[in-house]
Amino acid sequence: VQLQASGGGLAQPGGSLRLSCSGSGFMDYFSIAWFRQAPGKEREGVSCISSNGDRTYYAASVKGRFTVSRDNNKNTVYLDMSNLKTEDTAVYYCAARDQADVCGVFGISRGSFGDFGQGTLVTVSS
Repeated sequence: VQLQASGGGLAQPGGSLRLSCSGSGFMDYFSIAWFRQAPGKEREGVSCISSNGDRTYYAASVKGRFTVSRDNNKNTVYLDMSNLKTEDTAVYYCAARDQADVCGVFGISRGSFGDFGQGTLVTVSS
């Protein structure tokens, strides 16, 4: 399945944004993860959701502020981001793995996922 992230933009500190990850086909059997890469930094795992949405995972830096969800009828996964901080500024990517709960086994690991496709830029600035 090919994925496309969208919904990025400019937000003020403390603000909110919703990112979407749309799939080219059925996503029902895929774990989906969000990663981000800030300038000069390595790509890091942000959040992950199991294939049926019953399990979610978050990096410590975003826990309590970000919420991942999915609508398999729409082949879309969402990342709701609130209380944004300047350090959340990055290009955000989504990625898929054809395993029901890969993050439950390996964590939000870049090595567990395949192609990331195009990302969407989130800039948090006043």
